[in-house]
Amino acid sequence: MKHKIIDRLHEEEGFISGEKLSEEFGLSRTAIWKHVNALREDGYEIESVTRRGYRLISSPDIINYDEIKGELTASVIGKKLIYFQSIGSTNDKAKELAAKAEEGTVIVAEEQTSGKGRLGRSWSSPGRKGIYASIILKPDMEPFNAAKLTLLGAASVALALEDCGIESQIKWPNDIIIGGKKVAGILTEMSCELGIVNYIILGIGINVNQSVEELPPELVDKATSLRIAEGKAIQRKHLLAQVLNRLDELYVQLKETGDIEQALDICRERSAVIGKDIIVVQGRKQRPGHAVSINHDGELMVRFDEGLEQVISGEVSIRTEYGYV
Repeated sequence: MKHKIIDRLHEEEGFISGEKLSEEFGLSRTAIWKHVNALREDGYEIESVTRRGYRLISSPDIINYDEIKGELTASVIGKKLIYFQSIGSTNDKAKELAAKAEEGTVIVAEEQTSGKGRLGRSWSSPGRKGIYASIILKPDMEPFNAAKLTLLGAASVALALEDCGIESQIKWPNDIIIGGKKVAGILTEMSCELGIVNYIILGIGINVNQSVEELPPELVDKATSLRIAEGKAIQRKHLLAQVLNRLDELYVQLKETGDIEQALDICRERSAVIGKDIIVVQGRKQRPGHAVSINHDGELMVRFDEGLEQVISGEVSIRTEYGYV
């Protein structure tokens, strides 16, 4: 009910009486007062004046559906958004719900207590400082093509940042880089059987408003946040809406045409590795090489010291002057 009340307060330019809200929603004025107090606890600034009622003064930068729906233009991604104040992992919750969930359902949280990154790494996810979202996708594709969605996610984040006036680079296959430091990552997980994809979970983590002191000490030299990079706080709810809108554009194109060439072009144009000397790390094996391009299948083309060009995919890390992916 409090979601309906905040919508009504958003609609009203001035005060709206408790009596009118009671009539519209069929609740007692005491119940209305309790819902208003719950909204205040969520961070909404609501003024109340005797005989005039309630007036919305300001909204918090929270990433629930009430706060972003006005900016969403998506046809698939974001039609349903499930919000948590705190959760272990949005990817884990998405996997739990995926079988019965509508495609495009988004799981978001203000905080993750067990956030996950690629290759089994953890992802620091402090409350109301970043964007932690997982999207449930059910594409009609062969399982071996699922890795392409990682690049789709990376391209979407880069475009959304550009929409907000922030320039970034994409470090193949899943990192967003600003000033040589990681600011966002994509984690793709899949369920499949007999050559058929049941679902794919596209996890997106973005460091938004962390200060230097709020970053894990061991990552200060490798990671950053938009606030640190831009020198100002960034509105998370606006950025999340842009990410979902951009992802929807690219994903709908994939469903209609079967390719992700637009996303690949974005990854090539904004690449942080193409044209650079790199080290490919797979397990304990390290091979120096030169990143040449990203091919049509989203694989990294690398020319190794022995002169051979090979495609790189799967569970590997790439090391450049920026460090590891």
